[in-house]
Amino acid sequence: MKTPATPDTPATPRSRLPLTIAVAAALLVLGCGAAWFFTHERGAEATEDAYVEGNIVQVTAQVAGTVVAIGADNTDRVRAGQQLVHLNGVDAQLALERSEAQLARAVRQVRSQYAMAGQMRANVQLRRAELGKVQADLARRSELVHSGAISGEDLEHASEGVKTAQAALQSAEQQYAANQAAVDGTTLATHPDVLAASAQLKDAYVAQARSVIAAPVGGLVARRNVQVGQRVAAGTALMSIVPLETLWVTANFKESQLRHVHAGQAVTMTADAYGGDVVYRGIVVGQEAGTGSAFSLMPAQNATGNWIKVVQRLPVRIALDPKEVAAHPLQLGLSMRVEVDTSARQGAHFATVTNVAHAYRTDVFANEGEPAAASVKRIIAANGVSAP
Repeated sequence: MKTPATPDTPATPRSRLPLTIAVAAALLVLGCGAAWFFTHERGAEATEDAYVEGNIVQVTAQVAGTVVAIGADNTDRVRAGQQLVHLNGVDAQLALERSEAQLARAVRQVRSQYAMAGQMRANVQLRRAELGKVQADLARRSELVHSGAISGEDLEHASEGVKTAQAALQSAEQQYAANQAAVDGTTLATHPDVLAASAQLKDAYVAQARSVIAAPVGGLVARRNVQVGQRVAAGTALMSIVPLETLWVTANFKESQLRHVHAGQAVTMTADAYGGDVVYRGIVVGQEAGTGSAFSLMPAQNATGNWIKVVQRLPVRIALDPKEVAAHPLQLGLSMRVEVDTSARQGAHFATVTNVAHAYRTDVFANEGEPAAASVKRIIAANGVSAP
């Protein structure tokens, strides 16, 4: 009996599975190799764990008081020295007026001390002349007592008069020395009593001036948490100012990416807010002294049996170009994609000297005492004369 030929059966999907797995594995290896090449061999390190940071300057009250006016709100742009908050200055004004009166009184009292010194000097001269007179009288009586022209009692009275005049002269000299100790080596403006009253006046003047709170820097107002009628204490944070002209980017690189990251390397960045069309160029300033977990309030304790290694990230500070920031403004906290050109691998990981660009200062409060000094001079001139 003839058996019919069996037709060829097509390959089943199960038989093609090993080939598909092999192709996928090969593509995965090629992809990983390409990624490693573009991030290492070509000299670049990239991360998307990067954010815009900047200075948040607090506006604080330097004296206590009740808020009567607020001159700016959130999102407002202010300039350095602009008046932001006004406190009730009635108490400070009264204290200033009392200090002015106290300084005027001190000047007049010191004038009287100088005048008293002149009076006591004249008194010393008077007592010295009286002593000379009674001494001469005693000498004449001593010559006449032998001839019997005067009695011994008169001579005794003359001797007692000399002793009394000597005691009066000594008392006058002591009084003059005591008064002179209070004014010796001073002028009206440098007398300790006048200096103390002047310091009180300056303190009251500055306290009255600080009832108007000015912006220490220019920028945008944020986090206003003060209201009209609120009683604030010295040191209370009223609002914050963010100077958007001085921003930088903090990029958190994995610890395995930091081997060739050095200060001074060029950086290209894109912001999610503008997309890839806007490219920022910056420079690596340096690396932080530790990871974020090292500076946290509760650092991780890894001395346990269930320890699991977690790849740490270390912040790298990147300086932005102010012109590019002015053309395309950034704000605090915006996400950035950062790529560092590590082809130039010469340099230090950390800063070796202080960066003068990071030295901040304000001159808003530099001349607070000048009007007070002028007020002191005016009061001294109005209530005093040149000391003798």
